[in-house]
Amino acid sequence: MLRRNCSPVNGQQAVLFQSGRAVPEFFSTSLLHRSTWQVLPIFPKYPASVSDLSAMSIIVPVILCGGSGTRLWPRSRAAMPKPFLPLVGDSTLFEAALARCPGSGGFAPPVVVTGHKHLAHVEAQLGTVEGAQVIVEPSARNTAAAIALAACRLPEDAVMLVCPSDHHIGNTEAFAVAAAAAAELAQQGWLVSFGIEATRPETGFGYLKRGDAIPEHGGFRTAQFVEKPDLERAKAFLAEGIYAWNGGIFAFRVKDFLVELATHRPDVAASVAEAVAKGTEDGQRFHPDAATFAEVPSVSVDYAVMENTTRAAMVPADMDWSDIGNWQALHEALESDEHGNAVRGSGTVEMVDCRGVLVDSDGPRVSVIGLENVIVVVDGDDIMITTVAGVQKVGNLSGARNQ
Repeated sequence: MLRRNCSPVNGQQAVLFQSGRAVPEFFSTSLLHRSTWQVLPIFPKYPASVSDLSAMSIIVPVILCGGSGTRLWPRSRAAMPKPFLPLVGDSTLFEAALARCPGSGGFAPPVVVTGHKHLAHVEAQLGTVEGAQVIVEPSARNTAAAIALAACRLPEDAVMLVCPSDHHIGNTEAFAVAAAAAAELAQQGWLVSFGIEATRPETGFGYLKRGDAIPEHGGFRTAQFVEKPDLERAKAFLAEGIYAWNGGIFAFRVKDFLVELATHRPDVAASVAEAVAKGTEDGQRFHPDAATFAEVPSVSVDYAVMENTTRAAMVPADMDWSDIGNWQALHEALESDEHGNAVRGSGTVEMVDCRGVLVDSDGPRVSVIGLENVIVVVDGDDIMITTVAGVQKVGNLSGARNQ
């Protein structure tokens, strides 16, 4: 990658283009032309509270916020997907993600990446957070592009902590410890994944294979990224004891991520940088150029960067984590009685001789007798009933697909 150092002036950042390539650099507020470099401003000075990010004392939470509202249908819908619902406790999953990264804990104001259809929910639940940024994706282009958008809006030495908005973490203290360990590794140039402790042979998650320890930093090299396994292979992973779930939580410095992205997926890096350079600001909102961003290839950050870099690391994280990826995952995250039954919602529920049953009703009375391992959901005029074995098929129901 071609780079040229520019002295920071007013803490601003730019995208430098040469021969069709783009990388972030610091620049003065006026447009500059240095030989063949064209420098275009892309964001105003980051708040004073995080101006010392070069000292790497503060972590910038980057919250990826979206969802199609299918896997937890009918409670979760396209118009109001699960990040914005209070599924576990009184706070929504998005609000809980924000609360895990407080300023008092050494976190900078968040950068939220979301789409137009979720913008109102994001801003309503984000509230007034001085210095927060909301990047509005013109279209969904997967996680590599979403993270790159945030990276292009931050100082190059900032440590990004990338978190999904729709996960549940029951042990926030363990999360904070893992985040600090990941940030320390990121400061040394590692691209870090949270390795979630595998507690069962799960076939719905990808896995991380633990490699050699990284001396003095409490982490490990990531020896291998493994796609979702079948049940027998998942059982073998659990027995071996060196595999963790890939929870989609990452930490890296901005400059390290962008270098790796430009190395392995220069098409994504250049297109996102151009979309940011041509973007516009509206208060705390930032709008990348829609036409340019529409041309960005859709690829996950795992495929684009994490599986290709030689600097992949992982930190162990035993933090009562769940992706709330289906109704049974939600059931497991809720408090249950001595028979494994759980109830949520405002409706009246009566269960007799039931085991392992979850009932979620927004009003109508639900009475269940003699069932085991069943999910019952009532949302307005929609009723969904499934066995635990069938929860992965909920998203294929016509009501979920045709929203």
